[in-house]
Amino acid sequence: MTNPVNKAQVLIETLPYIQKFAGKTVVIKYGGNAMVSEELKHSVIQDIILMQCLGMKPVVVHGGGPEITGYLKKLGKETEFVSGLRVTDAETMNVAEMVLVGKLNSEIVRLFNQNGAKAVGLSGKDGSLIQARKHLAEVHENGKVSKVDIGFVGDVANVQTELIGHLLDKGYIPVIAPVGEGDDYASYNINADYVAGEIAGALKAEKLLLLTDVEGIYTDYQDKSSFISTLTVGQAKKMIAGGSIAGGMIPKVEACLRALSGGAKKTHIIDGRQSHSLLLEVFTTEGIGTEVVG
Repeated sequence: MTNPVNKAQVLIETLPYIQKFAGKTVVIKYGGNAMVSEELKHSVIQDIILMQCLGMKPVVVHGGGPEITGYLKKLGKETEFVSGLRVTDAETMNVAEMVLVGKLNSEIVRLFNQNGAKAVGLSGKDGSLIQARKHLAEVHENGKVSKVDIGFVGDVANVQTELIGHLLDKGYIPVIAPVGEGDDYASYNINADYVAGEIAGALKAEKLLLLTDVEGIYTDYQDKSSFISTLTVGQAKKMIAGGSIAGGMIPKVEACLRALSGGAKKTHIIDGRQSHSLLLEVFTTEGIGTEVVG
């Protein structure tokens, strides 16, 4: 049986963090297995609601790549990737927007509301929140680099934070799908990591927390003893250039760099497969995962 005094001691140990982060904005990129496992879904939702109850102002950005692929497969449409990015024609963009905004976003909002929070679902098109520009994929072939148009795939051109600020001030949790609007008023699918990083920078957030399906960053992923708990911007750039950071970890680290350059205070890549990972990172001395700092 747990000693009640021990429980009280745990709460007391969180006091400095509660005092430090009260009133501060935190951006959470929600994705990976934490969006699939029912147990982890509820863990993440509970963590974010508790953070808000303790005075923090959470903003949630979510992904949904696997779900988009699944729906395209049901429609008999093959998914093609160029340089790790989905080729997105008009039909694929319609499916992506349906899944991200119509399905996943509303499901996440419902989970928050069912657990006593007030959440509002948004896409980047609402209130011109995320202005997008077309992204051209880089293809490396025969020692040459060429730019390829892969359709309605975008980069963040600008973030308008006014709507987010109003919602936070009224006690709402904004839940944002990574769909932006271009100058041509077309919808663009944008990497959710990058969206989270740009929003964290624009809001001058206290923290950006990226939930992933790995423990964090390693010098050598095959060697668990090479885990890195803290990484500077300079070190991160060298590791990307040298290939130590590769594949799906690149957009996560680059999201951290974008957030920091925009004015966010700290960024963290944490293992979303661990129950209550957000609370462990924010409210304990040791934390978990890898922090990327300026």
